[in-house]
Amino acid sequence: MLTRVAVGLLLSLFPACCADWNPRLAAQFLDQRQKEWFAWPRANNGATPCVSCHTGITYLMARPALRQALGETEPTIYETGLMESLRSRVSKREPPDAPGIGVESVLAALFLPNDATFDRMWALQIHEGESRGSWNWFSLKDDPWEMPESKFFGASLAALAVGSAPAAYRDRPEVKPLLAYLDRAQSGQPLHNRLTRLWASTRLPAALSAAERRALIAEVWSKQEPDGGWSIASLGPFEFKEQARHTTGSNAYATAFTAYVMEQVSPGAPNPKLSLALAWLRTHQDPAGYWHADSMNHVYEAGSMQSQFMRDAATAYAVLALLGSN
Repeated sequence: MLTRVAVGLLLSLFPACCADWNPRLAAQFLDQRQKEWFAWPRANNGATPCVSCHTGITYLMARPALRQALGETEPTIYETGLMESLRSRVSKREPPDAPGIGVESVLAALFLPNDATFDRMWALQIHEGESRGSWNWFSLKDDPWEMPESKFFGASLAALAVGSAPAAYRDRPEVKPLLAYLDRAQSGQPLHNRLTRLWASTRLPAALSAAERRALIAEVWSKQEPDGGWSIASLGPFEFKEQARHTTGSNAYATAFTAYVMEQVSPGAPNPKLSLALAWLRTHQDPAGYWHADSMNHVYEAGSMQSQFMRDAATAYAVLALLGSN
């Protein structure tokens, strides 16, 4: 029987099967960030942690994939806590125009697909005006998830939820206004949000016509940097933020998110451009386990909770892209 020390040594060798990156360090980083998130008063109202676009959603997507890759048998306490938080909000009653309840309803349908979560999501769908077919979403002047345009991002996640659920959920009459909204509102959307729609179309083909899909894929590849990555500006246009740190060249969040979506478009198909993007990700993991990306909105104090939001998302999508390529 192997001793605990021997098991630890064997597990430390696991990254060798994943080329130049270390999934165990990525898992440790993401778990530590959730520990900090659960303890942060601003994210933990009434002992129900917020499931944020940057730190919560991405963790719930990436951590199960890491668990499988690392041979872990049980969800982490943070996976369990975030899912319990979503469950506790399904019966929550707030004014239907409150942005938070719209976000919560879409995320619950995405991660907890059942009649109750979808009924709640459809009940909160906007039925009038230019936004009909979408949901109220946070608009806090924070790129890339909380802007006026982010209703489109949220609607794309709703389409992803529909496409990922059992087939019967795609026949609901509310799906048609959702698809009509995505068609109507796509003009002027940042590439980031249109990429989310492309992702949704890999589960719900009706979310994007074949011609639009081909054009969008061509646009994405045309913006790839020579080193294989994507710049954050290439996923725009975004509002210029004078108070933010502005960088050029390949960006870890932009590269990880784009590579993951493009991997979903043609899973398993050889693609030299995608291989170049994945090679960029393999060589840009920090020794502490994360992929670094700066806030698009502010320069925060080093090590602060907010300074690491983009890092959380970049790390999670890098994990998803790299594990998907194995």
